[in-house]
Amino acid sequence: MKSIDEHIAKDETEILTAKAQGDEGKVRHLEGELQDLKVFKEHHPGDNHDPTSLEMFCENNPDSPECRIYEE
Repeated sequence: MKSIDEHIAKDETEILTAKAQGDEGKVRHLEGELQDLKVFKEHHPGDNHDPTSLEMFCENNPDSPECRIYEE
């Protein structure tokens, strides 16, 4: 996707489809992803790019070893 707004809209549509199909596992997954996207957007109001799963993970877990940045 080109922007976070497109990703949010896609997830909302897919949630409705998954609910109609009775796929509760997919609904839970997408609702979690949607919540993370909304939090990311709230914390980065000027940034409209579609964040990767690692970016969203690091937003919620900045002290995780995967998210540490070392400067020389």
